Amino acid sequence: MDDAAAITETPTPLTQAELDVITDQLVEKLKTVFDPEIPVDIYELGLIYKVDVSDSKDVAIDMTLTAPGCPVAGEMPGWVEDAVMELEGIRSCTVDLVFDPPWDPSRMSDEAKLQLNMF
Repeated sequence: MDDAAAITETPTPLTQAELDVITDQLVEKLKTVFDPEIPVDIYELGLIYKVDVSDSKDVAIDMTLTAPGCPVAGEMPGWVEDAVMELEGIRSCTVDLVFDPPWDPSRMSDEAKLQLNMF
């Protein structure tokens, strides 16, 4: 196969089982990234709005912050990208910050609310 054929080759679609494994791995990695002002990971805080995985294992994440003026706004997407790229087989990761809809505490998991004594 020449280089041109390799570039245009369509990847084999991921099976549901493969996607389930990747999803579990992604959640595990997202739970390693913490908001430095709140002792809870970004996944449990509800900061992750969307995760898309292509058949080529390119990951696209939409996330938000607890507040648009968050002091780590410029750094946190890189932390998320670095965590995801630790997974074997992931080809790329892009993280986009979005603020619509705005984050609010109702997006937090029960686990996060327990950690923050919000019950």
